[in-house]
Amino acid sequence: MGNTSNILQTKRIGSKSIGMTEEPPKKKITRKGLSTAFKLYKYIKPYRKEYAIGLFFLLGSSLSNLAFPKLLGDLIKTDESGTLGQNINQTALILGVVLILQSIFSYFRVVLFVNVTEKSLAGLRRATYNHLIKLPIKFFESKRVGELNSRISSDVTLLQETMTTTLAEFIRQIIIIIGGTVLLAITSVKLTLFMLVILPPTMVMARFFGRYIRRLSKDVQKKVADSNTVIEETLQGIQSVKAYTNEKIEISRYKKLTESIAALGMKSGKYRGAFSAFIILGLFGAISAVVWQGSRLMLAGDLDAGDLFSFVIYSVFVGGNIGGLAGVFANIQKFIGATEDLFELFDENEENIQTPKNIPEKYRLRGAISFKNLKFAYPKRPNIDVLKNIKLNIQPNTMVALAGTSGAGKSTIASLLLMLHYPEKQQLFYDDTDIRDFPISVLRKQIALVPQDIFLFGGTIRENISYGKPGATNDQIIIAAQKANAMEFIDRFTEGLDTVVGERGTQLSGGQRQRIAIARAILKNPRILILDEATSSLDSASEKLVQDALNELMKGRTSIVIAHRLSTIRNADQIVVLEHGEIVETGSHYELLAKEDGKYKNLSDLQLS
Repeated sequence: MGNTSNILQTKRIGSKSIGMTEEPPKKKITRKGLSTAFKLYKYIKPYRKEYAIGLFFLLGSSLSNLAFPKLLGDLIKTDESGTLGQNINQTALILGVVLILQSIFSYFRVVLFVNVTEKSLAGLRRATYNHLIKLPIKFFESKRVGELNSRISSDVTLLQETMTTTLAEFIRQIIIIIGGTVLLAITSVKLTLFMLVILPPTMVMARFFGRYIRRLSKDVQKKVADSNTVIEETLQGIQSVKAYTNEKIEISRYKKLTESIAALGMKSGKYRGAFSAFIILGLFGAISAVVWQGSRLMLAGDLDAGDLFSFVIYSVFVGGNIGGLAGVFANIQKFIGATEDLFELFDENEENIQTPKNIPEKYRLRGAISFKNLKFAYPKRPNIDVLKNIKLNIQPNTMVALAGTSGAGKSTIASLLLMLHYPEKQQLFYDDTDIRDFPISVLRKQIALVPQDIFLFGGTIRENISYGKPGATNDQIIIAAQKANAMEFIDRFTEGLDTVVGERGTQLSGGQRQRIAIARAILKNPRILILDEATSSLDSASEKLVQDALNELMKGRTSIVIAHRLSTIRNADQIVVLEHGEIVETGSHYELLAKEDGKYKNLSDLQLS
């Protein structure tokens, strides 16, 4: 089996694939990174008015937040006689109005930011997917599916979190820190300087301490997951464990893991205890120190009780937001990293994909194919020629088989015929027209591939067959299924053509999947047909049904058949034997068998033996 079908098919992998669970790396905030991040504005621009209104509500919410401690302090302010002032009710009313305004501002800020973010990122997801699906095959050969999936899922999710929460939180914290510090200074410059010396550093230390403990907790979780893997592997392979009498080895392996989990857990416990002690001593100690210093100023007549109360709340606000900036800054670094990784995809050049309704007459294939001294090397291995000096003429409506050992270059020829890889100019021709002169979509629309490893989408049989001709009528689908010998098993299903095939067609047998793929190709009605090991993995009964369907499919069109099983190509009009990327023999089945010590005869004798 060649790699042509793998090239054409998207490999689906589980959520544990590489790239799916990895966090985007933190990147330093550089001019280039910020420039890349600003590319997102293209997707926000249509909703910029909505976003500006959201920023207004964010500003209002933050400012009303700053008024809250001041009003609380005013509630307990005393007058000159030392008793509470007479404006308590008025202050309480203002406080209630501020709380209502803050609630309204917060509601509309969140709603507007979420609306803009969701609509912007929907456009970004579509643009990323549309670009990704138009990239050439050479790009996918050097990338993992999990990594690409991560770009559209994990990275965009991180952008979503940043645009809805992180940026708003960053702006809010800056407003609170600056505004709070100004209000503190207005209340008491001396106490403000004292607070800034002890409280913010304590908050920052608490933040980093907490992050270290969370990292330890993640390490414990990872070790627990590893131990669960040992249990799962051991129980699934219990027959091998017992057959090789390795019970003690597995017991020892599990013991080491559980001991390391316990050690990490105890280490984490020590740090959690230290963190608790630090919070009590450091954080509450710092607040106590501020209150102590404020009380001294009260005794000196430099500060009112209400002002001290407001000062303490402002101090907690400012200190907490300074400590929180570290986390916000880390998220922004991840955001820049995710943005750079995502937009790297857009640096790749797309294929010129079109959706031609009618094929121009000059590009309509008649079925003749010519190779003129063709040579080819894959982009990743430019110094190794996979094909060398291929000279071959294929007449219209003939069946040509490509034979040879694995690695001879058979599937590479198939990928070149489909222009999944690009040959040099003047080396490959369809009907005397250079393949490089054809629009890609126009060419591929006239070629069909039936591989060995059939990929079916997880929908219904009807949907999978109609993939060959989107918009096909029910009658056309049924006729294609009949010609492919597929109705023989489809009629046995209760839901017929509407039977769900399951992911990758796992609900169907190999022969059934092959016949659905053949029906898909029949419906497409191609001028050129490529069969890549289409029956090599089937049992005799299935092979007979599939081979009959293939014979029906090959009528009236040029067919290129790649085969290891030589019995399937006896009736080929021409058999081309490849070895190390070169044509070593051509002829019919019987002509090649008649050659003494011929490559084809040796392959045939080897299979018979």
